[in-house]
Amino acid sequence: MTESRTVLAARIRALVEEYFALPLAPPGPGQARLPLHVPSYGAEEVNEAIASLLSTHVTMGEKVRRFEALWAEYLGVAEAVMVNSGSSANLVAVAALVNPALPRPLVAGDEVVVPAVAWSTTYFPLVNAGLVPVLVDVDLDTFTIDPAAVAGAIGPRTRALLPVHLLGNACDMRALGALAARHDLVMIEDACEAHGARFEGRPVGTFGAMGTFSFYFSHHISTIEGGMVVTDDPTLADLARMLRAHGWIRDVKRRPATAGAPIDERFLFVNLGYNLRPTELQGAFGMHQMAKLEPFIKIRRDNVEYWNAALRRHARWLRECPGRDTAGSRAVWFGYPITVRPEAPFSRDDLTRFLESRRIETRPIMAGNFRDQPAIRLFPHRLVGGLDNAALVMRQSFFIGNHHAITERDRDYVVACLDEFMAKWA
Repeated sequence: MTESRTVLAARIRALVEEYFALPLAPPGPGQARLPLHVPSYGAEEVNEAIASLLSTHVTMGEKVRRFEALWAEYLGVAEAVMVNSGSSANLVAVAALVNPALPRPLVAGDEVVVPAVAWSTTYFPLVNAGLVPVLVDVDLDTFTIDPAAVAGAIGPRTRALLPVHLLGNACDMRALGALAARHDLVMIEDACEAHGARFEGRPVGTFGAMGTFSFYFSHHISTIEGGMVVTDDPTLADLARMLRAHGWIRDVKRRPATAGAPIDERFLFVNLGYNLRPTELQGAFGMHQMAKLEPFIKIRRDNVEYWNAALRRHARWLRECPGRDTAGSRAVWFGYPITVRPEAPFSRDDLTRFLESRRIETRPIMAGNFRDQPAIRLFPHRLVGGLDNAALVMRQSFFIGNHHAITERDRDYVVACLDEFMAKWA
């Protein structure tokens, strides 16, 4: 007799639990001993996603809404709107600011001040909206935007700020908030790699009109791909919901004035829109990842504290990035950054090649100084100052993996490898 669907589903669930209970195989030949990232999910997430697949309820629905509610509660914000990626979160946030439904939307040609060191999709949504990125320098202690450079960049066309909490370090939101208030600037926070970071006790992503987060595979918690727009403004939240899904009203919480028109309200389009919806599989992952976030953050912070203490003996040639970690602020360390001092007798590439030979993966700090990326020639922009720190980051800095799966043995191995390399230059 054929087993019932209920029995089969229970067997699948048990098999998934059995699979994830098995120990991980050690890295094979050619694989990194210390990779940049590893999966953060287990049986709970996979079984929740399988349950959605088996039910055939796979497009954006109740599990996405549950994850949105959990994320809003974690940050202490009124609204969270999930989309299919962190890049899309930036796109939706910027598109909201230029939307004609707003009382004072930004318009084509308006300038937005951004750090010169960030990821490409910090800049591209601005360009897509007809806005002009204004690149300014960063602070070497945090790799985040320098408020003094921001102050010097504000001009007659400046309408907004887009600080990036790079590598899980909080920007100086007190100084940036004061500048925004003084010059009547809108602020969006790109917190895509700063889950749980705080500035003076307050979560990043909650200072501006909107904040954005990414749940990509390598981030603190993951829905494989996925992003979130957060805000305390109900109008912006509903606008984000319309923008993520065709411009229709299906998912809005507050019915717009045009509702009630003689059109089937399932297909009533009241604004512009994309199709940036997440799936229930992503929501399923997010629901179960939430409980893991704070323990994962503790591991990342412990790793950095250990490495910082061990590597201070090499301060002559390696520059520490202390991060913003005082006065109630908390860094959550997306990766572990290392900067080779320009006067060192070896190059950044010498060191990264050595670490790669020891199976420790390395990578540049995001896109480096975006002034030097060929894509910048394709769109209007403005550069302010020499961007000296951004240039140094591009030339001298890199990071290694810092994640929840790193053990004390792994930490010691990193230190031993760095000690071995640095012994040549003692």
